[in-house]
Amino acid sequence: MRYLLLLSLTVCLLLAMATATLREPILNRFAGIVAATVVLICGVAILLSVLANGPLTVAGGALRADALSAFMLTVVGSVGLNSTWGGLAETKSVSGESWVYPTLVVLFLATMSLAVLADNLGVMWVAIEATTVTTAFLVGYQNTRRSLEAAWKYVVIGSVGVAIAFLGIVLIYAATLAAGSPTLSWAILHVSHLALDPAVIKVAVALTILGFATKAGLAPMHSWLPDAHSQAPAPVSGLMSGVLLSVAFYAILRIQAIAGSVLGVGFLRWLLVGAGILSLLISASLIWAQKDLKRMLAYSSIEHMGIVAIAAGIGGRLAIAAAMLHVLVHGLAKSSGFILAGRITNADGTTEMGALRSLHVRRPGLANPFLAAMVALVGLPPFALFFTEVAIVLAGFQAGLGWVMILLALLLLLNFAGLIRHTASMVFGRAEIEPEIVQPIDHSWHGPRIPIFLALTVAIALPFISRLGHVLSQIADVLKVIR
Repeated sequence: MRYLLLLSLTVCLLLAMATATLREPILNRFAGIVAATVVLICGVAILLSVLANGPLTVAGGALRADALSAFMLTVVGSVGLNSTWGGLAETKSVSGESWVYPTLVVLFLATMSLAVLADNLGVMWVAIEATTVTTAFLVGYQNTRRSLEAAWKYVVIGSVGVAIAFLGIVLIYAATLAAGSPTLSWAILHVSHLALDPAVIKVAVALTILGFATKAGLAPMHSWLPDAHSQAPAPVSGLMSGVLLSVAFYAILRIQAIAGSVLGVGFLRWLLVGAGILSLLISASLIWAQKDLKRMLAYSSIEHMGIVAIAAGIGGRLAIAAAMLHVLVHGLAKSSGFILAGRITNADGTTEMGALRSLHVRRPGLANPFLAAMVALVGLPPFALFFTEVAIVLAGFQAGLGWVMILLALLLLLNFAGLIRHTASMVFGRAEIEPEIVQPIDHSWHGPRIPIFLALTVAIALPFISRLGHVLSQIADVLKVIR
């Protein structure tokens, strides 16, 4: 079973080499789907094994999977499959006969898988930096002025962030070296009682969190995100919002657990809560003014990363369990939203929400699933994000952060209102078109239906799976943030 840790990485790398060398159109089209499927199967199998028998290691301990790693690998696979399969039609139109696009997508999946499986903070950092390389080319893949500008902005800001994180990791290693046990293994740092210098660890942890928060899209390091996500092809936008941000948040959780073992569980609380509140405030302020459909969805991603940051700051079994479930469901719903947004904009030839009106009449085959995805993202029942947000608020009150939770609820309401306003205007608003040139009713989906249906169904069903509670509880135990 432990060799499954290698299988997901090996398959992704082999597929990347095959697409780059063979350049077969069929392989290019389905390579991303195959890679994501393998990652998902490996993630689920590893998760079940870890729950039954404990952590798995391979390659001399270089790769390790505990409950958190296995869960995040499952997130990478499930959101990756939804994005690549759901975006199959757009992948064909974007990439054509080119091998570059599918190769970069498969490498993107490989780097994210490595980031969550590596039992070394340095290797994890390298993997997250590698995601910048692959996604930068994907953001600028359309080769337009706006996409190239967004790609450069992403590279510059993202590189600054990971450079800051690198400095923090170097300081962590220096602290362990001074303690006589040099290591960057998070498995050791989580549970060991090394005599690490608290002053050095404070600086190291703060720098590392700041750097990875840039990749996670947390304010005030978020400015690259709306441009990058709005200019990338829809399947890539789904991967970036649904998985890339979550993998960066995974790195934050690992660093938080290390800080908790050395400095106590409360050290990072206000840093994470503050970043989360600021992210929600910025998204609530700017969502209302958005005119571009994909930029609106990108600001929604900033909102949701702010929510999980607040949950991490709260800590405790309930908050961490809710945060991890939130990560998975947000990834499925947001990737569905981006895929459907891509189909809508391809059908209407524009991303301007002012030109996308009366979709329920003109394009019901797209309007109905898009409305469902947006209902999931704003946190309305029966979708799981409603339950995760309620759980996070309750956990905050239990932790004595009542005023923060009141502020959180108000900001969630503002974000909710902005998203609902834009969605209602697109789906139900009167079309700004003369009656004689109104297009005929389009009932088609412009792409595969099954992945979107499955993703949104899972987004409803997850809170009612009793076994999932045990999984999330074990993740909280791994992170050692239970009070």
